[in-house]
Amino acid sequence: MTQADAAVRRALEDVVAPLIAADGGELYLVGLKGNSLSLHLTGRFSACPGNTLVLRHFVEPAVRAAQPGLEVKLTSGRLIPDGAERLV
Repeated sequence: MTQADAAVRRALEDVVAPLIAADGGELYLVGLKGNSLSLHLTGRFSACPGNTLVLRHFVEPAVRAAQPGLEVKLTSGRLIPDGAERLV
């Protein structure tokens, strides 16, 4: 794991996941490789129309502070992608 990957993971675990959990959701790390990050939301965030706002106002600023230019893909729903890791 690179330093940038570790910084992104810390931002997700320390900032983003607790905010998501406080609102009744769960955050899963699907993949982090190079300049690409894939996340999945469940719980109250399953198919929530506000997920775009969550992405733009919470997720992207937090992870891009750790790794500028990171491309973030966010999915949601009850079905958790294979290999995804729940962030607490």
